[in-house]
Amino acid sequence: MTLLVKAQPGRIVTDITPASAGWRHITFKVLRLLAGEEEALHTGALELCLTVLAGSVDVRVGGVLYSALGNRASVFEERAPAALYVPPGREVRISATGDAEVALSLAPARGLHPERVIAPQQMKRSVRGKGSNTRFVCDILPESEAAESLLVVEVVTPAGNSSSYPPHKHDSADPAQPNAETVLEETYYHQINPQQGFAFQRVYTDDRSLDETMAVEHRDTVMVPRGYHPCVAPHGYDLYYLNTMAGPERRWAFRNDPAHEWMLAAA
Repeated sequence: MTLLVKAQPGRIVTDITPASAGWRHITFKVLRLLAGEEEALHTGALELCLTVLAGSVDVRVGGVLYSALGNRASVFEERAPAALYVPPGREVRISATGDAEVALSLAPARGLHPERVIAPQQMKRSVRGKGSNTRFVCDILPESEAAESLLVVEVVTPAGNSSSYPPHKHDSADPAQPNAETVLEETYYHQINPQQGFAFQRVYTDDRSLDETMAVEHRDTVMVPRGYHPCVAPHGYDLYYLNTMAGPERRWAFRNDPAHEWMLAAA
């Protein structure tokens, strides 16, 4: 099974489920809605982080209306998105007030936390890396904020730069080791600016039992069930990606590829 999920041209850009991905935790869907269009769903046994990538939407959860969520025309604007956390067992109706794009990140939960708006001003924005490894990070739903399974973050990598680099992984847990890496499935939802461009992502394990390198185009998604997963944005094209992570433990702890860790000391 390929790890690259190509963007679809219609209303549903991508729709990844545990069954289609061959994993246990992440459900991920991206919708493109025209002004006035609606989408309804039930969260079932899953918690939801709805991220308004572009445009504006009204979201009704049960009897509560959250109006005009969304504050940017493009993911490449230098501002954080709006998001909404929804626990399991909720009816959700999304209505586009103008053309909009929304990402739905879902993972198993018991219902320990109430629904809430995650406002852009609540999200931490930071710069990671140096030189041609510089990228710009926005924490939408980090482990410091209430949720049961989900971790959600977006990253913009300038043209010519690398990202998720040096290569790192989070696919094995050793309880005997303090601060050991955690087991987290992950999706990368990519956008490219300008849209006709492309980027590269490699997913590989130490023993190379998994080793796949993909040319990623606008709105493609890469699934990372395990292994290292670096990205490169070629000259002339900025790269955006939205990460959804989830696993048995809601903690992001990773291990760098030892072969490439030297560059951190050199920096």
